[in-house]
Amino acid sequence: MQPNITGVILAGGRSSRMGGNDKGLILLHDKPLFQYVIERLNPQVNYVLINANRNQERYQESGLPVINDAITGFVGPLAGMHAGLSHSPTEWVVFVPCDVPMLPTDLVSQLWQGKQQALAAYVHDGERAHPTLALMHVSLKPLLAEYLANGDRKLMIFMDSIHAQPVMFSGQRDQFSNLNTPADCDLWEQGNQGEL
Repeated sequence: MQPNITGVILAGGRSSRMGGNDKGLILLHDKPLFQYVIERLNPQVNYVLINANRNQERYQESGLPVINDAITGFVGPLAGMHAGLSHSPTEWVVFVPCDVPMLPTDLVSQLWQGKQQALAAYVHDGERAHPTLALMHVSLKPLLAEYLANGDRKLMIFMDSIHAQPVMFSGQRDQFSNLNTPADCDLWEQGNQGEL
């Protein structure tokens, strides 16, 4: 039985490859990128939170709670994960970045089933790991806080240190494509005319 799970959309980064524009708010077919992620994630979880460190009012227009990093200075996705674990109303939290508009509709159930006895699991597409798409238990928060306090930022090293379970999503690489640049967004819009 899958328990109640909170989804956290990670929109707290600096978006340097988007020219500093807030990535989650980039418009695709006149809709902000993060809204596509909400539509994919919302049916899979019990609650959704958005982690954002700027433009909070714009994200709040979605009607969802917006949380910011407690650990300041744009230190990367782990700070957003720490915020999510701190604010989650449930014991389990699934994290997704704000720039993966086609994430699988069975992401959460697959991570839940694939984690086995681990306290964390993350997506692997058969070629590479996607540790920002992850399921974590809130009991990991002190370990994560300690890791960040030591000045460590590498997400995959943290996942290895907590024995996170990779969960294979073979043949679904396109669903984990993240839109990092304006060119990525243009290509995505052209390729997804009929899917909206």
